[in-house]
Amino acid sequence: MSACEKPKKMAKIGRAVIDASGLILGRLASHVAKRILAGEEIIVVNAENAMISGSKTKIVETYKKHLETRTLTSQDKAPKHPRRPDTYVRRVVRGMIPWKKPEGKKAYRRLKVYVGLPENFTATPTQTPAEAKKSVHSFMTVGELMETFGWKRP
Repeated sequence: MSACEKPKKMAKIGRAVIDASGLILGRLASHVAKRILAGEEIIVVNAENAMISGSKTKIVETYKKHLETRTLTSQDKAPKHPRRPDTYVRRVVRGMIPWKKPEGKKAYRRLKVYVGLPENFTATPTQTPAEAKKSVHSFMTVGELMETFGWKRP
């Protein structure tokens, strides 16, 4: 490409609505990360019903330890810890994309996450990725985890 040519803008591939109910969060996040990096707009609904595999005590203990990270200087520079299921799921997906690069930031803007099913998506068919489904013996939903740290269901 020569210096005077403009780079081609990436055309939107499409838009998909994914229902997170009963899906493992990490597998769902990696699937969503691949698709938003490919240029697709993804909307995740029912974020509070996504599952985190493992024992409940271990999950709560790990998140509690994560909440202890802070800074001794300006609180504006301190890490922001998500306390709502939708922001928690967005943060998990953000960890799987190259966030500090421009293509990662553009991809992250193509992700929308909602608690519950908004009225404007009730008629839209939802998808459930097969690779995100797995039967697990012990798990905790994202909504249960956030409720232990103060979130209240709407």
